[in-house]
Amino acid sequence: MNAADVIIAWDQADPESIHPLRRVSEDAYWESGRAQANLLASVIPPGARAMDFGCGDGRVAIPLASLGYEVTAVDSSQRMLDRLTERADLTTVQADADGIAAHLGRRRMDAVYALAVLIHHSYADCLHIIGKLRAATKLGGTLVLDWPVSDTPEEADSWIGVTTWSEQQQTDACARIGLEPVDSGLPWGVYRAVKAG
Repeated sequence: MNAADVIIAWDQADPESIHPLRRVSEDAYWESGRAQANLLASVIPPGARAMDFGCGDGRVAIPLASLGYEVTAVDSSQRMLDRLTERADLTTVQADADGIAAHLGRRRMDAVYALAVLIHHSYADCLHIIGKLRAATKLGGTLVLDWPVSDTPEEADSWIGVTTWSEQQQTDACARIGLEPVDSGLPWGVYRAVKAG
């Protein structure tokens, strides 16, 4: 799967296919977003300018904004952004990883997070996306990435598959891209934006 295939699949997906909790109930779906926003708030400084890359319909972006963060919601799918703006008034940007720079110009974000985005991409696409997210983050800023490590790493082979990395692959990528791991206790990787090695 390449990035374009993943974007098309998500854009065409039935809302119930977006997240397993949607099949349970809408309340459970939105409550899971509030819980994840609270976890993010434990590592993102209060009031920070944060970018939700792959925001979907705003399950996490909307509650994070309600916690006082200045959230920019970014997604490649206009359909997803339309669903988000039906629920909240947030800054939205239709863009893939390459389109972020055009929106930001010279501004950089205090924090960028990408949950349930990187896991669906190939190794090459994932590295490309992370590089663009790092470039969108100010030096010393925070990145929270759903970028799982496994003893048996493998690439996703479908838009709902999961790509996993070896610890060494991730360590090498962090050095090249400019990410310093932060011990956080969160279910996702947390990194500080540093100069690339």
